[in-house]
Amino acid sequence: MDQFTTKQIRNVVFMAHSGAGKTSLAEAMLFATKAVSRPGRVEDGNTVSDFEPEEHRRQTSLQLAIVPTVWKGTKINVIDTPGYADFVGETQSALRAADAAVLVVSAPSGIEVGAEIAWQRLRNLGKPIIVFINKMDREHADYDSTMAQIRSVLGNRCAAINLPIGAEASFSGVTSLLGGDTPADLQSTANSAKDQLAEAVAETSDELTMKFLEEGELSDEEIARGLHDGVRSGAVVPVLVGSAGSGGGIEELMDAIVSYAPAPDEVGPIQASKGETALELTADSDGPLAAFIFKTTADPFVGKLSFFRLASGTLSANSEVFDSRTGESERIGQVFVPIGKNHESVPQLVAGDIGSVSKLAHAVTNDTLTTKANPISLQAIDFSEPIFRVAVHPKSKADLEKLSSSLARLVEEDPSLHLSRDLSTAELIVAGMGDTHVEVMAERAKRKFGVELELAAPRVPYKETISKVTNVEYKHKKQSGGHGQYGHVH
Repeated sequence: MDQFTTKQIRNVVFMAHSGAGKTSLAEAMLFATKAVSRPGRVEDGNTVSDFEPEEHRRQTSLQLAIVPTVWKGTKINVIDTPGYADFVGETQSALRAADAAVLVVSAPSGIEVGAEIAWQRLRNLGKPIIVFINKMDREHADYDSTMAQIRSVLGNRCAAINLPIGAEASFSGVTSLLGGDTPADLQSTANSAKDQLAEAVAETSDELTMKFLEEGELSDEEIARGLHDGVRSGAVVPVLVGSAGSGGGIEELMDAIVSYAPAPDEVGPIQASKGETALELTADSDGPLAAFIFKTTADPFVGKLSFFRLASGTLSANSEVFDSRTGESERIGQVFVPIGKNHESVPQLVAGDIGSVSKLAHAVTNDTLTTKANPISLQAIDFSEPIFRVAVHPKSKADLEKLSSSLARLVEEDPSLHLSRDLSTAELIVAGMGDTHVEVMAERAKRKFGVELELAAPRVPYKETISKVTNVEYKHKKQSGGHGQYGHVH
């Protein structure tokens, strides 16, 4: 992996309803940039971002994965996330590392509840959004219906910047509304879509508003400039279309990410603190070191892996850092660029980039790696409270001996899991976001640490309560040789 400056980086999270094709889209981008020789398939269990055995077995993403690729001199750090609600903690971690989002919508299915939830979460955080309508080559793919639904549910700030050529088996690619060679049979549709786009872009500045009101149209250059500013401010949401399966529209999506998603130094200041003093950081490679750990994994071969987003400064291999939460120093050996399950060693990473380090002694998720001379702390991720509880029992005595340490490492890996002991029943309780969440936890405990767990509904700690006052008298007499027994109780 080459070295990149802050301005050459885009950090983009993929979000969608489960099954919309986020993982396949990341795979298609890798193939388009020649990072892989052929695209993997979720069904075959050979994609870059879905690499855990549990993901292969269930054929769905269960954790975030970093998939960087290079397009036209820009490094795009794609963060693939699970669409399943049980793994919302992974999405919350990913959002702390991302500066923008691609919301993936399935053309055959339209807007589903997961997409609406993702949209609302992104709007609340103020993240720039690009919508990608996927699976145009699938049966029942309906672009017009999906686009109308997007504008109805998500708002008129969503505007197409390209159109599909054909649909289902006849889908052959896309045509751009800006400088594209539009087929004759799409000209009327393209003119209408371009009017919608110009209207959305016109609202991004007074200058463009006046031009649109006076002339009724904007030039391609003016629309492109309005998109550049409007996407960053959230005033415009460009909608692209294509298919991860056929590769149609993938290059256009990467062009849009490079052109419209902000570089790390174009994002607003990051809130931080130094002791009791509030600070605002910018993504400056020469600034004070502040690397935020947004994800921790327990690898049975490598040990603990910590994924970080470098908010400020430069992190170099073979250096020493300071954990502002624990007050402990940490030794940095190698600095890695994560690529799915693989980790490529690099000499250093600059502000705005995403990387990983291994075998930190004390630091965990939500910690900030900084310097002792200038100990900066970044705001912690506020994970959702778990809503589903199970009692955990070891299957054997050997499992009992490793139970507590294994569960502690899994909770460290996934902070949306909570571990506690019910003092009334003496049961060990694991709380998560749903039954699948805790089942996957048990599968990982067996695979990573060799601990077999039995999951059961927690016992209810029924208790007796004194309900009235009464008087009782009892006399105890026992004589069977030797000293007798006598007791009189009131």
